[in-house]
Parts: sequence; C-alpha cells; structure tokens
Amino acid sequence: MQKALATIWVFGDQLNRKIGALATAKPETHRILIVESAGKIASRPWHIQRAHFLITSMRRFAIELQQAGFEVDYRRATTMRAGVEAHIAEFAPTHIYVSEPNSYTARQLVAALGVQVVKSNQFLCHPDEFAAFVAGKKSLKLEDFYRWQRKRFGYLMDPKNGDEPVGGKFNFDDENREPPPKTGHDRWPTPKLHALDEVDQQVLADLPKNLWGKKPDGLWATTRKDALARLKYFVDEILPTFGEHEDAMLASNWHLAHSLLSPYLNNGLLLPKEVLDAAADAFAKGRVPINSAEGFIRQILGWREYIFNCYWRWMPEYAQLNKLNAHRPLAPLFTDPKKTKMKCVATVLNGINDRAYSHHIERLMVLGNFALISGTDPQQFTNWMWNSYIDAHEWVMVPNVLGMSLYADGGQLATKPYASGGAYIDRMSNHCDGCAYDRKKRTGDDACPFTNLYWDFHMRHEKTFVKNPRIARQVRAAQKLSDIADVQKTAKQILERLDRGLV
Repeated sequence: MQKALATIWVFGDQLNRKIGALATAKPETHRILIVESAGKIASRPWHIQRAHFLITSMRRFAIELQQAGFEVDYRRATTMRAGVEAHIAEFAPTHIYVSEPNSYTARQLVAALGVQVVKSNQFLCHPDEFAAFVAGKKSLKLEDFYRWQRKRFGYLMDPKNGDEPVGGKFNFDDENREPPPKTGHDRWPTPKLHALDEVDQQVLADLPKNLWGKKPDGLWATTRKDALARLKYFVDEILPTFGEHEDAMLASNWHLAHSLLSPYLNNGLLLPKEVLDAAADAFAKGRVPINSAEGFIRQILGWREYIFNCYWRWMPEYAQLNKLNAHRPLAPLFTDPKKTKMKCVATVLNGINDRAYSHHIERLMVLGNFALISGTDPQQFTNWMWNSYIDAHEWVMVPNVLGMSLYADGGQLATKPYASGGAYIDRMSNHCDGCAYDRKKRTGDDACPFTNLYWDFHMRHEKTFVKNPRIARQVRAAQKLSDIADVQKTAKQILERLDRGLV
C-alpha cells in the first residue's frame, strides 16, 4: 500500500526548492509530481535546444529531489491534465499543492482541477503588490516602477539616505549606449560548454522529429549547480564590462557582455534575488562600475518584473491585440535565413538557429523592428519568437513582442513604436559592412529595406502617428520627403519580394 502523502505538483518553470509550495516540503510528508507532457512538446515546432533545455532541466531536477530523499513521480503523459489525473488515481494524495503557475493557460488548468494553490515567490513583485502600486495611477511607467523596486529592496541605494540612489541618479542609460568597439571584438570570453551525458542523450532520443535548429552542444546549463556557476562566472568575469556596449551588436561576437542567465531565471534554476544580490555585492566591493551594475540590475529588478506583471494585469485579451491592423504573414526569411540578403537579419537568424538565442537589442531593433515596419501579423511573429528562443515563455513573449516590439497594443506598454531605419543598425553594429543593401538609400533596387520601410511605415500610419507627440515629427518629416511617392513604390516592391523570400 502506498504511503498517504500530500503531493506537490511542480511545473517545468518552477525548478527550485525555494519556490512556493516546495519551500516547506519534507520527504516524510510530501511526494513530488512533475509531468512531462507529450502534447505540449508536440504542440509547436520548438527549437531543439529549447525543448532539450526545458525537459533535461526537469529530469535533472527530479533526480536532485530524489537524492534529497523525496519520492518523485516523474510522469510522462499525453497531456498535463492526464498526468495529474493518473497520479491521483495511483497515489490518492491527501492534498495536492501547486505554486501559482506562470502562464494563464496553466492557471486555468489548475483551477479546473481544483488544486490548492500556494502563493508564488518566484518574482520579487507579486501581481497583487503590482496592482496596489498602480492603483489610481493614470499610466504604468517602467521608470516609476523601477524606482519603487529599488527603494523597497534597497538595491544601489545610498546607505545614509534610503530614498537616494548611489551615484546620484537612478538611471545610467546615457553611459550604456555606445556602439561596438572598432577593435578587440574578442575581449569578452566565449561561454564555456558542458559535455553532454546520458541524460542529455536520452532526452534527445525522446524528442519529436518536428523540431529544428542546431542540436545542443552544452552551451546551456541544465542543473541549479551549473546555473549558479554561470552566475558566478558572469559576475566575476563579465559584469564589469557589461554596461558600455549593452546595446551594441557585432557580427563576429554574438554574446558580448550579456549575462546569458535569462533561461535559468525563467525556469527557476536561478532566483532573481540571488542574481541581484550577486551583482549588488560585486558593486559594493568595488569590482563593478556603477553603470554596469545599474544597467544589469535594471534588466532584472525593473524590466523583467515589469513585463511579468503587465502580462498578468492585461491577459488574456492582450494576447490578441493588433491595433495597427498588421496582417502580413510571417516572411519566409524567419524560417530560412537564406531567404534574405539583409546581413543584419541573416546574422541574427543564423545565431538563433545555432543557439536558440540573440540578445535584447537584436530581438527588438533587428527582428522586432523589421516585423513592425513590414506589417507582420503580431500573433504569428509572437508565436515564432516563442518557438525559437531558449528563454521564451508566454509571459515573456506576449508583452515584449506585442507591446514593445510591434506596438500591437497601440501604446499600452510603449509610448511609441520602436521603429528605425538602417542608420540605427549601422550606428550600433557592424552588420552594414559588406551588406548587399545601402543603408543610406530609401529607393532603388539596392535600397536598404529598413531605411525604405521605416519611412513607408510612418506614411501607412500617418493619421494615427501624427497624433502621438513622440513620433509626430517623424511623420511630418516623411510627408515632406521630395521622393515619398518613389519611397512608397519601392516599399511595395520590397514587400512583394519579402513574401517570396527574395529580400
């Protein structure tokens, strides 16, 4: 007869013993349930490294819990619901507890099954706290939220005056927007690889055949121990040089000084507080300059927490927004980089194929920017991003892509569309060197698609954008172009070629 125990159901993005229901669990009173859903794995054409990373991390976490004395029911099932129901039938748990899931769909499932939900501590700002913070406010400004977070947690605050930031200001963005260095492109160490073992190989053998991308080579850690080692390596070796070139792009260096920690934060192997504490401690000891420490801390304490909470405040309606009425199907180049001659786009897409990763500026100002100005359907593009990135989860992709990248919410998240022409990419990267297109040209066969579509985009939406004080000037500039008719003609040709995979 099975021992009567309570069950703690752990989702694949809650892989940490300090999260929610697991925090107080004991082997003598609790059994652990982890469900690997075949239906979920087969539901999308995932990048193979994404699928491998998530599943391998789950299986290794189950092993870790077993080594700690827990009985673990690691159940491979057709669906998540089927796995839970089969567990109940076999073990008849006294209770089933689950930490608040991080996706809307998962919370619907938990509610339907009547499982007892434990408040999550996986983020530093719980949606209940966020709701209280924004109550009565006319707008949800990131900067206001970030300053509030800084003050209440004390990160980079003056020890003599907790209301004042260290260094005299909250934001060092103006020091973190340098273009890539002209030399020394290898100054940032290449991430170390882990050798794949029998667990990795078994996961790869179990994965469906509809996945794509380069197979894993050990770039991404799949245990908490290794994730913590990656954190230490970043703080010790990389963080001191993080700030200055935070927004830069290099064809020859895909990682620069980026942390590469987001996958571990997003599946629970790392917790935001321990990441923030490590960065703040390094600054306090004089090992990291203020602009690097603040820039990194803002990404975690500010933007990441803000996006998570916006997701919960606006879902589920938010996921279907398309305020710019963008309906162009996903271009062939997104699934085959050979379908474009744009060097910047091809470089980023090839990197995704190789690593299931590109950094935030490549996501926003290359891929997102191009999807925006070409009028790509926001739901199709969001799904593609979700399929492609190692750190992708619904709460990450929906507001970041729909709101920040594609302006599909009409300004609910961002106050203006993040559209730019080839000049921005030329300034912040070396991608334009040797490109088939001329970033200075907006008309003609060799016109840069970014430069051309940037102006066409403002004209397509001139009636809407001219009312926005942040971009009205660009609209009026577009209207005054002497060659605007030729710009629009060229744009039509570019978009036709785009659909055929010939841009």
